[in-house]
Amino acid sequence: MTTSESGARAAETAGPVVRTASGAVRGRHEDGLAVFRGIPFAEPPVGEARFQAPRPARPWDGTREAYAFGPPPPQEAGLLGRTGEATGPTGDDWLTVNVWTPDADPSAARPVMVWIYGGAYKAGHSGQPGYDAQRIARDGDVVVVTFNYRVGIEGFTLLEGAPANRGLLDQVAALEWVQENIGAFGGDPGEVTVFGESAGAGSVASLLAMPRARGLFRRAVAQSVPGTYFSAELARDMAGALAAEVGRRPTAADLAGVDPRRLPDAGQALSAKMLQYTDRWGQAAPTVTPFSPVVDGDVLPTTPWQALAAGAARDVDLLTGHNRDEYRLFLVLGAMLGKITEDRTTAALRLLAPGGEAGERAYRAAFPDADASELYERVQTDWLFAIPTLHLAQAQLAGGGRAHVYELTWEAPGNGGALGACHALDIALLFGTFRADLGNLLFARGDIPAEAEELSARFRRAWTSFARTGDPGWPAYDTEARLVQVLDAEPKVTAYPEERSRLLWEGYDFPPLPLLG
Repeated sequence: MTTSESGARAAETAGPVVRTASGAVRGRHEDGLAVFRGIPFAEPPVGEARFQAPRPARPWDGTREAYAFGPPPPQEAGLLGRTGEATGPTGDDWLTVNVWTPDADPSAARPVMVWIYGGAYKAGHSGQPGYDAQRIARDGDVVVVTFNYRVGIEGFTLLEGAPANRGLLDQVAALEWVQENIGAFGGDPGEVTVFGESAGAGSVASLLAMPRARGLFRRAVAQSVPGTYFSAELARDMAGALAAEVGRRPTAADLAGVDPRRLPDAGQALSAKMLQYTDRWGQAAPTVTPFSPVVDGDVLPTTPWQALAAGAARDVDLLTGHNRDEYRLFLVLGAMLGKITEDRTTAALRLLAPGGEAGERAYRAAFPDADASELYERVQTDWLFAIPTLHLAQAQLAGGGRAHVYELTWEAPGNGGALGACHALDIALLFGTFRADLGNLLFARGDIPAEAEELSARFRRAWTSFARTGDPGWPAYDTEARLVQVLDAEPKVTAYPEERSRLLWEGYDFPPLPLLG
């Protein structure tokens, strides 16, 4: 061993040690923080545990090194690599947590923020470079936790012989781990905020509606909430199609014979031809992801909008918002920006807008100067993210709770500015990870603009202030003034900017997507 290797090893062994309920873990000192990676919060969900609810991690003897992220859950190849993510560790220990803390002192009792990643419920993991939480923990003086949960068929396909929404059950298990252990890392289990984006925000919304998650967190941040929740009938039909891709039946017993790392190929194959199922799967077909939380009546009794309107989360502070140009990202990635035909726009409006053909006419009347591509992007943004997000806040108010709302309008400088204020831009700004994952696309080469750094710092101040006090720094939303924080180079508080879209969707409650025919 060289002198430098010996010194690095000594630094590692001198790292902070914390005793969890399962055993002791040793982390590292990194730039003023204590960081712990890859701590199991549940047993590997393989073998007899495959497709089952998560089981508590088995205790270990001695001190476990918590230096590296755990392996990602099985997922489709290329989805993460496309955004520049490096190959992660391998193995079956998918269900692990990571902790960034200013001081692993049990007496510190700092607010705790628990991040839930997105990825269309079929991709993502907590070891992605874009989710490096050091700037949030350091700037906000908070403890940040990230974790893995099962995605794709392993986590969300409705199978006979398995509980529904296993990915959501993994999230509950991670939050239970936080309640039991975070005090030893310097966090306050009574001041836990869950926060997530896209499918992560859909997960946060689901947790707000789930009886199993009640009492596990005090505050919630939902960034770009997708409106897609499946009915049990639709989920079963999709499960049959997924299992058929590998010549199996949609049962836990039958699919357990397929290697977990091979199974994502079935999801990728079905995604590529989902438009062929439009007559059966309706609005779910063009999403090209056969995975979403299932309103099964047990794990997820109702949609989040129904649950919140009934008061299920009235005691949880809510911060929610969306980006102005959400769907632009998918148009750019699909090389479709500016290439949408009038026929395609008409079909999208009739499929997605409330009221079918009447909804198409209403959209065209509300946006008379929009061309085909702009109308297509608008209805996709509204249906998939913007209006579900706004309606989540409105449901929280209806149920007696409180919500703060924002819209991000600052435009990403990458790709010649064509991306606008697109989906996922808020991740790079919040974490300050401009050169990781999608940040490589969203930000041009060269120096990061000063206004991006300023807006990034504003994101972290608002989010960590909310985690500490329930107040992000602007007025709560109400149904009269409808005040929201517009996040831009010059932020301002104003009435909800997308009033035309809001009126088009007034009264719509985003029911579970049905099986047609």
